[in-house]
Amino acid sequence: MNNNPVLECENLTVGYKDKAVLSGLDLALEPGHFVSLLGPNGAGKTTLLRTLSRHLPAISGRVRVLSRPLEEMAPLELARVMAVVLTDKVTPPLLTAFEFVALGRYPHTDFLGRLGPADRRAVEKALEAVHAADLAGRQFANLSDGERQKILVARALAQQPRILLLDEPTVHLDLKHRVEVMAILGDLCRNRGITVVASLHDVDVAAKVSDRVALVKDGRLAAWGRPETVLTGRAVARLYDFNGADFNRHLGSIELRGDGRRGRAFVVAGLASGAWIFRLLAKQGFSIATGVIHTNDLDYYVASSLGAECIAQAPMEKINGTALEAACHRMAGCDLVIDSGFAVGPWNRGNLELLKEALARGKKVFSLRRKAPGEIAVGNPEQWIACSDADGLLAALDAVVPPAARSATKTGTSL
Repeated sequence: MNNNPVLECENLTVGYKDKAVLSGLDLALEPGHFVSLLGPNGAGKTTLLRTLSRHLPAISGRVRVLSRPLEEMAPLELARVMAVVLTDKVTPPLLTAFEFVALGRYPHTDFLGRLGPADRRAVEKALEAVHAADLAGRQFANLSDGERQKILVARALAQQPRILLLDEPTVHLDLKHRVEVMAILGDLCRNRGITVVASLHDVDVAAKVSDRVALVKDGRLAAWGRPETVLTGRAVARLYDFNGADFNRHLGSIELRGDGRRGRAFVVAGLASGAWIFRLLAKQGFSIATGVIHTNDLDYYVASSLGAECIAQAPMEKINGTALEAACHRMAGCDLVIDSGFAVGPWNRGNLELLKEALARGKKVFSLRRKAPGEIAVGNPEQWIACSDADGLLAALDAVVPPAARSATKTGTSL
């Protein structure tokens, strides 16, 4: 398999009649790549797919398939290299899944559409590729949405295409079938060299499966390239007009910020011990500060995405006096102090000083440890509130700051 583009767009404008939806598109799709089209509803993702599949004529510009102009290819010739799975509702009567998948062999059968031994083998292989061989004898109309989607992909594979276009392939699917379908599409790229072009709404999934992503908004291609480069927090926020959320490329996920209505919590964390606590606090309406954490720690990425103020320092450095002083100052202005139960080692032992300082200031410490570390003397046992898990922590927080207690006035800095 060479790396010559299998599909190219040159100054392409797509739309309906004289109304352009997307303009000036220049793309080159390589063999075996998974390409995700991302953008808000109405941005033109489906219109682009319908133009590439020749369901709609281009307003201007050119599309080439295997170096040939799209408009010059005969229908059967195009069907041998390109298959399409759109969101149109398909409910064929009285067809089994095998018979429905066999419809994909039309570019390869004779004039009467009769299946030969090679065609039947192709249908069987297509069903096996989507893990649906057990559905072959069932009526298509009786399948679940997830099962139908796999059969639709199998029908496309029966065409033995080089390019597969899909419009929202996981829409309306439950989590199990969503994961299965995306895994199947990824395998088609890696193991069969098929170029998959799919419009998606899930940025998290696109970041994990795509070789290239195209961001479309406001009638143009906003960005194109590898997801590791293109999907920055700022780019995704601009694409979807996020308010109160952030995409983090290191995590490959979107984090939703708290509104701070219940006050400000300082979390003494590190070594990935605080990530779930940050998310819990954000959901419960707390704004967050944390420290001292290292800048290569999972806690740092999650907290930053949630808009937390992070007192941090470089990796592989012992927590120093300057960082501790900044963390103590920030902790003093917070309503709550939470000890994540971080494992204590030579690099982060200094964080125990934060817990000591919190107790010395008369603050309560909500801790995910059964008891305080030996280095910490707890003079007043009521200050150290041991919480065994998330439920215990949430119950303890609710007892001190009831969910409705700060609905009228926000404490600290709202995120």
